[in-house]
Amino acid sequence: MTIEKDMSIETDATPAADEHGHVQVDVALLPDELIASASVASPDVAEYALWLGDDSLVLSQRLGSWISRAPELEEDVALGNIALDLIGHARSLLHYAGTASGRTEDDLAYWRDEPEWRSLQIVEQPNGDFAHTIARQFIVSHFLFELYTRLRESTDDTLAAVADKAAKEVDYHRDHSVQWVLRLAQGTDESRRRMIVAFSDMWPYVDEMFRDEPLLDRLEGVAVRPSTLRAVFEGAIAPVFAEAELDEPRGFIASGGGRRGIHSEHLGLLLAEMQVLARAHPGATW
Repeated sequence: MTIEKDMSIETDATPAADEHGHVQVDVALLPDELIASASVASPDVAEYALWLGDDSLVLSQRLGSWISRAPELEEDVALGNIALDLIGHARSLLHYAGTASGRTEDDLAYWRDEPEWRSLQIVEQPNGDFAHTIARQFIVSHFLFELYTRLRESTDDTLAAVADKAAKEVDYHRDHSVQWVLRLAQGTDESRRRMIVAFSDMWPYVDEMFRDEPLLDRLEGVAVRPSTLRAVFEGAIAPVFAEAELDEPRGFIASGGGRRGIHSEHLGLLLAEMQVLARAHPGATW
C-alpha cells in the first residue's frame, strides 16, 4: 500500500495532475500486514482459509458501521480497532486463499457474488441495537479464540502463523465483549432487557459454528474441527452468564449453510455496500 498525500482514487477518468493528489492502494503491500505471503495454498487449504477470511471480513464490515454511532467516543475507537484487527486477519487469510487460484485478496473481497462467500451466518447478522452487536461479538470472539488457539498447532505453517497472531488479538475482543455483557446485564432494567433479547436473537446461529463440513475430512492436522470446540466454548461462556445472571437462550436453530454459500437475506446488502466502489470503477488502481 503506497499512501501519498491526500485521499482520492486513481481511475482512467482521473486527471493526470489532480490538485488534491491521490492514493494508490495495493501498489505495494505492507509486509507486516501479511503473514507468510510467499506460501502457496493447496485447493483444500485455500478453501479453509477462505472460510476464516470471509468470517473476519464480513464481521469487520459490520463493526465498521458503528464508527461515529457508538454510545460513547471510547467505544467508537474500540469497535474501530476490533474491526481493523479483523481486516488484518482477513487480508492474510484471503491472500493465502488466493494463491491457489492466482487471485488477489481484493479479487476475493470485491469480485465474488453472494453464493461464493463462505462466512458463517452469524457474522452477517445486522448490528441491531448496541446490545445485539455485543451479543454477536461475545459469541463470535469466544468461538474464534478457541479456534485460533487450536489452529496454532496446525501442520500448515501459514495457518499456524496467522492463528498465533489472531488468537492474541481475539483474546482482547473477547474481554471487551465480556465487560459489556456484564455492564448491560447488570445495568438498568432496559439495558438488561435488551441484552436478553439480543442473545435470544443471535443464539439460533450458534449451532452452525460447530458443524463439521466434509472438507475437514481432507484436512486432518491442518484445520480445526469446530465440533471439538463446543465444550470448551460453553465452558468459557458459562461463568459470564452466571455472573450476569442470564440464562443461556434456548429455542430454534437456524438451518445455517454459510460454508456452502447459503446465506441469510442480510449478506447481499452488506456486500453491495462493500463492493460498490470497486465494481463502479473496475479499472481503478487501488
